[in-house]
Amino acid sequence: MSDLLDFMGDTPSKIETSNDPVVEWENMPEFVSEKVEAYSKIIVRFDNEEDLQEFAKLIGQKLTNKTKSIWHPQLDRGSNAGLRYVDK
Repeated sequence: MSDLLDFMGDTPSKIETSNDPVVEWENMPEFVSEKVEAYSKIIVRFDNEEDLQEFAKLIGQKLTNKTKSIWHPQLDRGSNAGLRYVDK
């Protein structure tokens, strides 16, 4: 440990760090994420489970009596989940 402290030239308790988010974000570009709205929305009602499943088969999506909304074509949630920014 003394070799590391000699290399650093100071003790860890004296090393200055900034935990002030205002200072950390100073001069950073503004980022605004625009909300994506659907082009159109419709309400479709079904008399029974059979009709619901027939519709689900027609559109190629899984639907249950608890399904409140869907995107068509089906939204690929998580398609960007594995992407990360890495600073070299």
